[in-house]
Amino acid sequence: MDIIIVLIALGLAMDSFSVSITRGFTNTRTRILNEALKTGFFFGLFQAIMPIIGWITGQSIINLISEFDHWIAFGLLIFIGARMIYESLTKESKQIVSSSSFKVLMILSIATSIDALAVGLSLSFLQTSIIIPAIIIGIITFSLSFLGVYIGKKFGDYFEKIGVIGGIILIIIGLRIIIEHLG
Repeated sequence: MDIIIVLIALGLAMDSFSVSITRGFTNTRTRILNEALKTGFFFGLFQAIMPIIGWITGQSIINLISEFDHWIAFGLLIFIGARMIYESLTKESKQIVSSSSFKVLMILSIATSIDALAVGLSLSFLQTSIIIPAIIIGIITFSLSFLGVYIGKKFGDYFEKIGVIGGIILIIIGLRIIIEHLG
């Protein structure tokens, strides 16, 4: 299950990575190291907290849905993955967020980590422990977000569709879950 958690973490981190690239690309006011640390910290923290919240929620309702929980996990991962792909391919007016204010960073952190809440719910239904996955998700998101700011500063325009990769990874994991439970 460890490689699956790493793949889930990579899939979840793609939104944060994309936003980090944009933040690096548009950053003109602050030093890049400060921006990379701040962006990585907030995105990583929220990506680590949200699956825990989802997992706790799932644990409170697991007895009610234990017979079809794998279908819910499958559906959530397919939905999240498809939404990530759709948003990466169809955003007509991508808003460039160049502000490094605390408020903007909080909003972006929450927006990019909502998917992690659903993943935590899915992990709860699959009776998977959450602490190690949350830490892995947080570390991978921090690392990719930190790196994304630097990449954005150098090559921002080339990575616009990175969310497609994250979406595909989550769909594949969802398919694997349902195949394992049906097989």
